[in-house]
Amino acid sequence: MVPAPADPVATPPRPARWPDLRKRALSAALLIPAAILCIWLGAEAWAALMAAAVALLAWEWVRLCGFSTRRLPGMFVPLGTLAAGMLAVEAAWLWALGLLLAGSLGLWAITRPAGPRPGQSGFWLAFGLLYIGLAGVALIHLRGDAAAGRVNVLFLFLVVWASDIGAYLAGRRFGGPKLAPGISPNKTWSGAVGGLFSAMAVGLAAAALVAPEALPVGRVLLVAAVLGLLAQMGDLFESWLKRHFHVKDSSALIPGHGGLLDRLDGVLAAAPAAALLGVLLGPGAVLWR
Repeated sequence: MVPAPADPVATPPRPARWPDLRKRALSAALLIPAAILCIWLGAEAWAALMAAAVALLAWEWVRLCGFSTRRLPGMFVPLGTLAAGMLAVEAAWLWALGLLLAGSLGLWAITRPAGPRPGQSGFWLAFGLLYIGLAGVALIHLRGDAAAGRVNVLFLFLVVWASDIGAYLAGRRFGGPKLAPGISPNKTWSGAVGGLFSAMAVGLAAAALVAPEALPVGRVLLVAAVLGLLAQMGDLFESWLKRHFHVKDSSALIPGHGGLLDRLDGVLAAAPAAALLGVLLGPGAVLWR
């Protein structure tokens, strides 16, 4: 009798290359139009969106540091960021920055003598007030320019989004050596390069749509590259911070993305640089002029 052929050895299923793409796409389809709408409507709508965003960011940050926003000292982070944002709306920029700096130093001084409980970090709690508040003030400042505010904020967000999407797609498609395996094991050098080129390409396209005549290509590419690199640094910083606090996501607010900190980490790092550039160029100037 001829023996029956042996069953073929089952091969393990290959891991999906885009396991979270659908959730990321659905979340982006909701968040991006809302942000663009508020940018387009004007400084008031944008300030209202920023108030909601910094409140949620502060809530996530305080939880990450092991504190609660329902009582001091954690309560001071959302209150301080919102107060700085209100001063920024009134164009009291120096007062807003002074409040953030003094509040951050004061918060650190308050939490330092007694020492935080296990799982808490007074230093990072104080740093969060400055980090989130500075980005919020910067974004309000950018949009507050009546002549170039809409264009500059759109340019910033398009570059940051392009950097994030380009890094994700290139990293998943090409793989290769890890960028920082001790911080974020999924990030690769191919993803970093893809994110940088995507930021530059989208920045150039956005600038060309706004003012195609006499387009300073070199300056557009330089500004987009710097903002894209800062966005990637913000992403890495947030990945390091989550590893430091032993959490996977900052929260579960956004399906497929985790929390708002996970979604806006690049913006938090790039926005202060964009606002500083806007201050140096003067009122009414686009960021690449």
